[in-house]
This record gives sequence, structure tokens and C-alpha cells, in this order.
Amino acid sequence: MEETFRPDDAAVSKQVQKQAAADSLNNPVVQQQQSISIKIETHISKETHTSTSTTTSTYHHSPGHPADRESRKFLTDTTRLKKAEKALRALPQYAGKEIFIYRSVHFYGDGNIMLMLRHPENPKYIDNYIYKDGKWSAPTPAQISINDETESKLIPLDRIHFANVARVARVYNEKATEVEGAKPLSSVYVSIWDRRMRWFPGTINGTRERYDIQFNEDGSLKSFRQE
Repeated sequence: MEETFRPDDAAVSKQVQKQAAADSLNNPVVQQQQSISIKIETHISKETHTSTSTTTSTYHHSPGHPADRESRKFLTDTTRLKKAEKALRALPQYAGKEIFIYRSVHFYGDGNIMLMLRHPENPKYIDNYIYKDGKWSAPTPAQISINDETESKLIPLDRIHFANVARVARVYNEKATEVEGAKPLSSVYVSIWDRRMRWFPGTINGTRERYDIQFNEDGSLKSFRQE
């Protein structure tokens, strides 16, 4: 049976919101002057389809530096976002090869990006990469379970244009101004499963109201409704 990816799909939506909440709690941008570990967990269940994946990476964040405060404009800076994507495509190990992103891409307001890529030589392997200070790190191995259904969580880089992060951020922040007590976002991320992608955050929380917000693949607004 072919599944559809719809805003009113209650079974998927509840799990998606749990994932977004878990990610928010582990967002390194909001941690002050300490090293933290980000644990990204995805639990998606619909009828007979279930998948679970866990990856742990370490990210160091020191928000006190003036240059760091300036770099918080990263999420709406299309020039810098395009530069990061161009640098990723230029990694020598992927010369002449298509790049596949695994499971998620996290963009942070301080100018950093975390993602996982399929290994350029062995398609069974996944590697972690971090974009920091304008350059990509060397790959580090990601531990993948035999139950992870890796192929279903891969999409080509060509489907995720980094510049669309700026559109997501602008749309989100514009809608946040309509909700009392809502704050502008400090991170944007893409979640991937069943070879489909979805932008997050998926909720805007105010002091009195909460709204569900969803985006099209190009980052434009798909839906916005009060929960």
C-alpha cells in the first residue's frame, strides 16, 4: 500500500511532533558555554511500518564570542548557506559521485550544520559530518543498526537546497510574530524517511496558543493552523 504524506495524517503527525520536541531539547544552540551531546532519535509508526534509528554526535558551542553572535544570521543568509552546500559538493571523496543524505540535516543559527552522508565507496556505511567555521569536518563513522532500513532514509543532496533554509526561517519567523509569546527560531532541520523529507520545526509555541506549521520541499508555506 502506498502511503501519502499529509498534514492530517494523525499517526505520522504525532510521532513527528515527538521527534521535533526531542530535537529541540537537545538543540546545542540553546545550551550556554558547555559541550553537549546531541542524540537524534526517530520513531515513526504507521500501521505495519515501524523504524527506529539513533545516532549520537558531539558538538561544541561557545555563544559568548562576538563573531558567534553575528553568525546567528546564518539561517536567513542565502549566500552563506549556498557556500556551505557548494563546499559539501566539492568534498574530494565525492568527486564524480552522487551525494546521498541520510536521515536528517540540522542547520543552526550560529553557522554550523550537522548531517550524515552515505559513504562514497561502501553504500552500507554512513558517516557524520559537521560544518563549522566555514568548512566541513573529516568524516566520522556512524553506527547503523541492521534494523535501520537505511535505504528508505536516503535522499540525494539535489533534493535539499540549503538556500531553502532561509525561506523556512523567514516564513516561520513571520508566522511567529502573529502568535503571542512565540520566539524566532534558532535552528532548522530536515527529517527524512520513506525517501520523503520534511522541514522542522513543525510547531510554533506561544504563551496561550500552539500552531502546527508545515512546509513544502522548497521551503514555502504548506499549512498553518492552530492546534
